[in-house]
Amino acid sequence: MKFSLVALAAVMALGAAVTGCAATEPARTHAAMASSAAAATTAPKLHAAMRGLWHGHIVATRDYALAVHAGNAAAEQKAEAAVIDNAKQIAHAVGGFYGASAGDATLKALGGHWAGVKALTLAAKAHDAAAEQKAMDELAANATAIAQFFAGANPQNWTVGQLQGALLMHVGDHKQQVDAMMANAPAAQQAELWAGMEHHMNMIADVLSDGIAKQFPDKAS
Repeated sequence: MKFSLVALAAVMALGAAVTGCAATEPARTHAAMASSAAAATTAPKLHAAMRGLWHGHIVATRDYALAVHAGNAAAEQKAEAAVIDNAKQIAHAVGGFYGASAGDATLKALGGHWAGVKALTLAAKAHDAAAEQKAMDELAANATAIAQFFAGANPQNWTVGQLQGALLMHVGDHKQQVDAMMANAPAAQQAELWAGMEHHMNMIADVLSDGIAKQFPDKAS
């Protein structure tokens, strides 16, 4: 699965087709994003918790990138531990609705995502374009696997294309962030990229919380 760097801009438009990766479903994706208000109303605790968990993911991965950029090995280890701990929390939350085996599968999938993000970060630090491309290809494949897993668990509320488009967008956010950081881009540019990443992460969390609330109306609160 080839994730073209030329197509990166297309990924940033949620649900857009990504050249060489996979077709997505723009209408379904945008409809799902629009429904996030329902999740906040019908399951506000779940909605807030899901946003908090996924925000923790981007904070920890950003801290790791900052540590790599600074050459601070101790900070790298601390940030990586935080990424892994956050992944376990997300997996536990998923397992609370879908069962322990689903939680284990989620943790494995998130482990693959983190491996790709870590490789991408280190490649960006080294200015190794080939290694960056390899990491992006692996992240794209992982995004597809995660989308297939969640859509299979909740087919009435999530589709592979919808989730795949959202996750590919997230992968694009990671790349833009680490590239800008390692290139010492202006602080204002990096802040803008970070704000966009936060916004997109919230959108993904909202889609997940909305789908869970619809599938488990008696458990979600």
